[in-house]
Amino acid sequence: MNPPLRAESDRQALIEGLRSGTIDCIATDHAPHSPDEKEQPFELAPMGVTGLETAFAVLNTDLVGPGLLSLGLVVEKLSAGAALFGFTAPALAVGEPANVCLIDLNAEWRVGEGGYESRSANSCFAGRLLTGRVRMTIAAGAVAYRERTFTLQIAG
Repeated sequence: MNPPLRAESDRQALIEGLRSGTIDCIATDHAPHSPDEKEQPFELAPMGVTGLETAFAVLNTDLVGPGLLSLGLVVEKLSAGAALFGFTAPALAVGEPANVCLIDLNAEWRVGEGGYESRSANSCFAGRLLTGRVRMTIAAGAVAYRERTFTLQIAG
């Protein structure tokens, strides 16, 4: 991974930066590589791991669950990136295409069990039990991601 994982003091500084507002957003560089790309000497293998599919659940499990950060703050910071780069921030508004992420806050799942959604299986969270799972993401009114086993039923 680049940058590599750091010390506990760095992790605590990041948490405080989120609390204080020094850090504007939470982002992940989802950089999976196929096994063929990774199966070479370490110094030649491309850097990158699967990050996007575990991002919310890790934050929810390690920061929201123990009360280090509020769910509202985590959602705010995960959603703040667009405005920082001059893009219109996603919103829900009548008559506008939907931009929403459907999350099951109580879902418990083991990272990697049942496979990965991306083309890579290299995750620093492999085997961890996490709480909270993104079930579906709708961007600009279209389904951008849907968990393979997720179905949505609308009562009529």
